[in-house]
Amino acid sequence: MIRRPPRICTTTFCLGIKTKLTIIGEKLKAAREEKGYSIEHVSRETNIASRYITALEEGRFSQFPAEAYLIGFLKNYGEYLALDVKELQDQYKMHKIQEQPIPVEQLLKEQPGGQRIVIEVIITILAAVLIAALVFYFVKKPQKPDSFTTPERPSVYELTEGVLEQRFYGKDTIRINGGGSEWTLSVQKIADSVILGAPDGVLTLNLNDVVTSDINGDGAGDLIISAQDFLPGSPESGVLLRLELLSTSSPAEEHPATPGNLDIPQGNQASNLQAIFTGPSPFPFTVQIKFQGYCMLRWEVLREANQGRNERYFVKGEDLDVQAQNGVRLWISNASVIKTQVIGGGRTVPVDFGGPGEVVVADINWMKDADGRYKLIQTRLEN
Repeated sequence: MIRRPPRICTTTFCLGIKTKLTIIGEKLKAAREEKGYSIEHVSRETNIASRYITALEEGRFSQFPAEAYLIGFLKNYGEYLALDVKELQDQYKMHKIQEQPIPVEQLLKEQPGGQRIVIEVIITILAAVLIAALVFYFVKKPQKPDSFTTPERPSVYELTEGVLEQRFYGKDTIRINGGGSEWTLSVQKIADSVILGAPDGVLTLNLNDVVTSDINGDGAGDLIISAQDFLPGSPESGVLLRLELLSTSSPAEEHPATPGNLDIPQGNQASNLQAIFTGPSPFPFTVQIKFQGYCMLRWEVLREANQGRNERYFVKGEDLDVQAQNGVRLWISNASVIKTQVIGGGRTVPVDFGGPGEVVVADINWMKDADGRYKLIQTRLEN
């Protein structure tokens, strides 16, 4: 008569293993569906084959070629879904402990029938106690805060000049100081778009959008804001914003640089004085600008009727031609991204305004020297 070995996995014990696997898979699946991701989308984003994603969600861990693959895929998938990876790993380790074979056969091999029954009862009781302890741990364990809840303690940042590039979260605030005044910009919401509260109203940005804000209400853009990185629908990841403060004061007042001398206008300090054209009399000219990157530009034709101040935000690949009889004033947010040349009198002369990130105010205008000759002068002003 062949005696069958005692059954090691009791109903309660096997149910514990199945429940643990199901908990892991259900958490992964629920998080994916909550974010609205398909398995194919997750596969493309994480480089994990669809069959392995399905196996993880269904708790079929035996489908993996090796445990190293399983652990790696579980970690990457959990991080992608913004889950608590340590909790997932702890659950898997507990599953492994339960799955380890217990040498009951060896213990029972030489034991009489009565002792064998006692050992099975003890094993069943221990399994039940273990499962109860696990249930108590996960029920009483503090729950992870909702990953879609914005931070409870928003941060406050300062921008006085230049550029501020920072990852912001919901309710964060940026204080902007300039010219003795202070303005406030706030991150109101991060959802499918980024919603900002600015002094001139509500601003909405999508990924890679660039907007300009008139923070001091003078009718000119003073602050350039771009959304460089954020995941729509995931406020917990924040948004990487780049804020460039151009100026909070108006450009220098127009000066009467009429032909007759080469004196620098009162109230401005000039550098890089350069003669572009020289001749016995002034003639019309064109300032031709090609943009090789993002740039806020103000320009004004000087001493001509019906010519006001203009302003625009230019992007890479755009061009601008400014025609003038007497002079032109330029206000440039980033001197290195423009390629400029002056055309007049049958000649073309390239001009340079500055280096990377430099904010420059410059004039190009006709002046008359002591010898009675006219010169088209490039004058860089302190802004």
